[in-house]
This record gives sequence, C-alpha cells and structure tokens, in this order.
Amino acid sequence: MRRLGQTNYEISPIGLGTWQFSQGSGLIGSYFSTISEADMDAIVKISLDGGINWFDTAEAYGKGKSEEALAGALNRLGVKEEEALIATKWWLLFRTAGSITGTIQKRKDALKGRRIDLHQVHQPFSFSSPEKEMKQMASLVKEGHIGAVGVSNFNRDKMDRAIQELNRHEASLASNQMKYSLLDRRIETNGVLDLAKQHGVTIIAYSPLEQGILTGKFHDNPDLAANLSGPRKHMSQFKPQGLARTLPLINVLKEIGNAYGVGAGQVALNWLVHFHGDTVVAIPGASKLKHAEDNVKVLGFKLTQDEMKKIDEESRKVAKM
Repeated sequence: MRRLGQTNYEISPIGLGTWQFSQGSGLIGSYFSTISEADMDAIVKISLDGGINWFDTAEAYGKGKSEEALAGALNRLGVKEEEALIATKWWLLFRTAGSITGTIQKRKDALKGRRIDLHQVHQPFSFSSPEKEMKQMASLVKEGHIGAVGVSNFNRDKMDRAIQELNRHEASLASNQMKYSLLDRRIETNGVLDLAKQHGVTIIAYSPLEQGILTGKFHDNPDLAANLSGPRKHMSQFKPQGLARTLPLINVLKEIGNAYGVGAGQVALNWLVHFHGDTVVAIPGASKLKHAEDNVKVLGFKLTQDEMKKIDEESRKVAKM
C-alpha cells in the first residue's frame, strides 16, 4: 500500500480501471462490448481478493453507466466503502466550473450513494480556468462530498496552477491521471513527473499496457492485430512494422517474467509502479476474468533494480519521450 498524494488514503499500486463497465453506452462507452453482470461481479471480486482496493470510473464512461455498474457490483458483493475506494471524474465538455458542484449529486446517485474518495477533472479544456475548477473542488472537500481532489491530462503549467489554488484553500492535489507506459514516457521529460514528485502528487497511469501491446499477445499472434476492429485497427503500433519495432522490448519483458512465473504485461506494470518509488500507480482495465487475474499478479512480486534498469534501457529505444 502507498499514500494517495498527501491524503490519508492508502491505495494499492494497482487499481482497476472500469471504462469497460460502460455497457457499450455512449460514444466513449461504445469502445467496449457489453459485459454481463455476473462477469463484472467476478472481475471486482477477483480484484479485491487479490489486494486491489480502489476503482477508477468516470461520468463520461457510458454517461454514468460505468459508475452505476461498479457500485452495483460492490453492493451485490457486500463490499464496505472502506474496502473499495472509488475515484470518479467530472466531465467538462460545454460546462463551466460551477457544474462541478452542480452535478455532484448526480455522481453520488450514479454510485448509489457510495462515497466518492477521489473526484477528478477529466480533461484540461473546460470553459473555466484551473483556478475556478479547483475552488469548486475544494468546496466539495470542505463540505464532505468528496475525499480528495485529482485532475487528469493536466500539463505541467495547469497542474501547477491547480496545486497553488488548492493550497490557497488549505487543500492539496492528490493526483494527476496521465497516459504513461513503457512506450509513452513523455511525462518524464515534460515536467509533469518532476512536479508530481516535488509536491507529493500521485501519478495515475492510464493505458499502462498500450491497448494490450505490452502483453506481447499481438507479437505472439499477429493475426490478432490483423483482425482488430475499432480505433486500434488503424494504429501504427499494431501494424507488422510497429510490432517488429517493439519486439525486442517484449522479449526482455518475457525473459524477466519467466523468473517470476508471470507474463510480459505483469512485468511492464510492475516496472511502472516501482521505477519511480511510490509516485506512480496504474489502472489497467479488465473486460475478462483472466485480465483481472493477470492484474493482481502484479502485486505478488517486485523487480530488482538491475531488472528495472534493463527494462528502462530497452524501453528508451522505442518509447515516446
């Protein structure tokens, strides 16, 4: 367990992202197919039993369907609030900061009254400034509606502005949710990671397996990539040339994983949550029971410094930096 930012929350290095619980609803939710209620319950239970104690969702995921599905699964399983922390997000499109407080009851209703431990601004491009957004978030903390404040996809400047504004209200920025993986390490060079370390902000890494590339399954079976549908079908990393480019990194991950009895994906996640000390946590998703089982395996071992260095060096040859 590690602290979420400067809060009193203790979270597991791996959380469960629940975008896939959107039940195929809405533009964002339609990225995934529908998952049965029984499978969602099983995915949540496997995660909790394996040591994962927090779940990331959002208003934008199926227009609240993901929040409803997550809360429904937790309720059916009889899980107490303190046993399953919930992080959700305010969607800002065509809205101003006042919507943060104006819609909080809808978020609570979608979560069936369960506690919102971390509330995040989903994107940095609303009609309001970071200062106005953080002022509203701070008021929600003060009034007991939420436990902590986070942002998502904030660059260094906007993240710094959010930190300073929250400090003026005797609050702190707990997290910044960013795209981060062994193939996308831009936060290491654009100032975001450095600022997070300076102010004790947790980086929540989304897309930590790069849409499955870092599991190695597409390298093992190129036909899987050839038969993809949706956005991934057009991404260069899934093309033969892209797979060939990342194969050396995958081979290193597999080689190291063999010693721990895990796959390339588990090694990639383990590197992510340990290479920068306690600063980075990750939220892989799980649309199948096996995915949930794979996620919890990450908590069962820790790479050595030499292993992390070897992965770091191979990653730098192919990652966005």
